[in-house]
Amino acid sequence: MVISSPFSNTPKPSSSSFSITIISTPKPLLSCLNYSHPKTPKIPKTQKLAINGPSELSGHVSISGSKNESLPILAATLCCWGTSKLTNVPNLSDTKTMVSVLRSVGAKVEIFNEEMWVNCDGVEWVEPCSEEIRKIRGGFFVIGGLVGRFGGGVVALPGGCEIGARPVDLYVRGFRALGALVHIRDGKFHANAANGKGLVGGRFHLDYPSVGATETLLMAACLADGVTVLSNAAKEPEVVALARFLSNAGACIEGAGTNKIVIKGKSCLHGSEYKISPDRIETGSFMLAAAITRSRISISPVIPSDLSCLIEKLRGAGCTIRQLSHDSLEVSALSTNGTNLRGFDIKTGPFPAFPTDLQPQTMALLTTCDGFSLVEECVFENRMSHANELVKLGARIQVCGSTALVSGKDKRFLSGTSLVGTDLRGGVSLVLAGLAATGTTEIAGVEHIDRGYENLVMKLQKLGADVKRLIPLPCQS
Repeated sequence: MVISSPFSNTPKPSSSSFSITIISTPKPLLSCLNYSHPKTPKIPKTQKLAINGPSELSGHVSISGSKNESLPILAATLCCWGTSKLTNVPNLSDTKTMVSVLRSVGAKVEIFNEEMWVNCDGVEWVEPCSEEIRKIRGGFFVIGGLVGRFGGGVVALPGGCEIGARPVDLYVRGFRALGALVHIRDGKFHANAANGKGLVGGRFHLDYPSVGATETLLMAACLADGVTVLSNAAKEPEVVALARFLSNAGACIEGAGTNKIVIKGKSCLHGSEYKISPDRIETGSFMLAAAITRSRISISPVIPSDLSCLIEKLRGAGCTIRQLSHDSLEVSALSTNGTNLRGFDIKTGPFPAFPTDLQPQTMALLTTCDGFSLVEECVFENRMSHANELVKLGARIQVCGSTALVSGKDKRFLSGTSLVGTDLRGGVSLVLAGLAATGTTEIAGVEHIDRGYENLVMKLQKLGADVKRLIPLPCQS
């Protein structure tokens, strides 16, 4: 597939102390892996959200492209020669960081509204900027394309929200199964092809169906010599999307979306065009917003099958959910006979189980539902910090380890106060609770929310919520 590209030509290698000269093969081997980048000064972020509740939402909300799909696909452009065009990419701090990661190794990225054009023909380094990598968990994904394409790479260990450990043992053993020598030193992941040429196909069983490990090894295997089999692989929609992008680029992949993926390696892949799917976690968050405010809204575009678990839970609680079209839903929690929503239990797990990224928002809803609800977090061991903040609003929650018992009551018992969001999804759970609470709720830690929700304030305002962003005046010297 030939894509009209905004890039006039392939950039020439710079005079940096570490560069690549491509002569006759599209897959050069790099031997020097010690390039470092200057650090950027940190700018403190002190913005807050102010919500006056209780809110009653109505109208329609448009869902942005998926963050969790965009990040690995952006990383996968490193596997491609030529230009890749991505559309419906959300404008988020996380996607901006991933663009910075790609540019730090020499990729060219042009952005036009929700379109991104990525050309990695001029990549000159195999060690991306560590400071950028550590900002987001998805930054680590580039190790797959770097080692697959060049036979070696050095990437800082994963960053992102502090919701649990980010073990890399699956990555270590996975790359070793593909013929790489791997070690971790000074907080960085080092991998080099043991044969001095490139990765080779192999078999690897994931002890846990990690999405990140599945995606990273999938990228690497696409450029390995031979056949790779990944068993107990993650089945999330984002894995299927990545496989679709890579297949469009010429990869040979079978079984994505099942627990066994078979990849026949190719010497190189070409650029391709791909549209990012609607964000299922943003969709779920707005469904829960309608439920916690006892409102009715319509949502599109959506992929209902990606959220069947949440839809089932909300219907069981008393919500009415109608599919208006193939990609549009109406969610209503309006009471017809004066009864409150009923509580329910959730247990997070790999797809198709209940998504961990919707656990905090669901807990916020459960604080306003009748009865006791049990919330079991089985993916991240530290994803309960939002519970303490919800208690400040008047919620009744008891936490023991990674399990919470929620004693629900009517939303009228929630009262606005000052809160602090410490991670992306936890921060949004406080926004939902603030919509239901009486009075003013101020939420600090907005930078976490900005990582994964595009134009959240504007979308809530359009639905009728009284919410605004508080931006402090610059300090006077």
